[in-house]
Amino acid sequence: MTQNAGWGSTGAPGPGGPAGPGGAPHWGGWAPPPPPQPGTVPLKPLGLGDVVSATFATLGRHWKQLAGVMLAVLGLCLLVMGLLAGVAVAAVYDHIEPVFDPPYGQDPAAEHLTPIIVAGVTLFVLLFAVGLLSMAVVTAACPAVLQQAVLGRPTTFRATWRTALRRTPCVLGTLVLTGLIAGAPVLAAMAVWIPVMVVSVSGDDPSPAALVLLPVLLLPAAAVSVWLGTRLSLAPAVAVMENAGPGTALRRSAALVKGDWWRIFGITLVGSMIAMSIAYMIQMPFQLIGTFGMIPIMAETGEVAEGSGPPTGMIVALAFAFLCIMVGGGVSQMFQIGYTQLFSNLLYVDQRIRRENLAQAILAELAAPAPAAGPVPTPANPPADTPADTLAHTLTDSDAPTVAHPDRPGPRPEPKTEPEPETEPDTLPDRPKDD
Repeated sequence: MTQNAGWGSTGAPGPGGPAGPGGAPHWGGWAPPPPPQPGTVPLKPLGLGDVVSATFATLGRHWKQLAGVMLAVLGLCLLVMGLLAGVAVAAVYDHIEPVFDPPYGQDPAAEHLTPIIVAGVTLFVLLFAVGLLSMAVVTAACPAVLQQAVLGRPTTFRATWRTALRRTPCVLGTLVLTGLIAGAPVLAAMAVWIPVMVVSVSGDDPSPAALVLLPVLLLPAAAVSVWLGTRLSLAPAVAVMENAGPGTALRRSAALVKGDWWRIFGITLVGSMIAMSIAYMIQMPFQLIGTFGMIPIMAETGEVAEGSGPPTGMIVALAFAFLCIMVGGGVSQMFQIGYTQLFSNLLYVDQRIRRENLAQAILAELAAPAPAAGPVPTPANPPADTPADTLAHTLTDSDAPTVAHPDRPGPRPEPKTEPEPETEPDTLPDRPKDD
């Protein structure tokens, strides 16, 4: 049974044999032709250099769409978080002063302390949920952009935003399940260590063995967590590019990574290091500008008369430095998230090319003529606002014959029938005759 889950279908085994691309040059300096590249990704098994260059090429071509989605998500996230914080503060406003400024020598009363704790815990949970939802939208937008970049088709902010929102629930479920599964070993180790530590500290003679037990439990637990996280790292790309649910995406990711764990782990580690290094270089100039902008103002603070308020220049300098640091941090964080997600999504494309002959399915889909819909012919080039799963839709439609499924019968054309001649005698004088 062929795999036809969204983006292309499995055909023959992936390249790598005698007929596959990337062979060694033969006599006379002859080299095989370069692999086809309709978009930013060469359709061949990708090495580390190919993944790095393709990630930069995709960012360079579609940075406006990714930046637009990230800025929209960031704006909505900050707005919702601000509203939640305002509601929480307004709900416990009468209890803030008795808790944080109680009378001298007295502890806050329980009737004031309990609402503060409940509001704080509730606000933390809601802010965490909003942040996770925002991360799911951004994570869904990156595969949507990459899918069009591989095909060489243009895309827009509207199409990317629409596809990201449509796949956000599945991506959110994938992220939650991945976090729970990968974090389970560490949580289990902490569940064992915390009671042992409490018993050891509460005893008359605390034993240092409880402190030694923590690394003994965490080291193997962390190794298992890293192994599980790498096995499930391709699940967000599967959820978007194959229109798969969370459970199916996790199983597909584990199947694609199986047998290539060390390679995917190593390439992912290198990509994360590249993203962090460039993000740090992006943030550093903003920090230097903000810091050096404060030096002249800070030098004048010693001349300010004692008891007078801070000068206006100092306030402006502090605000400028804070703004520079915030802008630099935001830009570097956006780059790091976008680069890391695209890097991981390209590993998914690479595994599909290696194992499921995705390159041939993509070339066949691009070479297939666009089917006509009704009397109006369909243009050969799709519009720019085509959804990100256009190829997935055409390859999963049960009624549409595609090149990836040559044995699927197409719709039968309706037989043309000539109009029957008029045989009825013309006995009604007031009936109009047909020409």
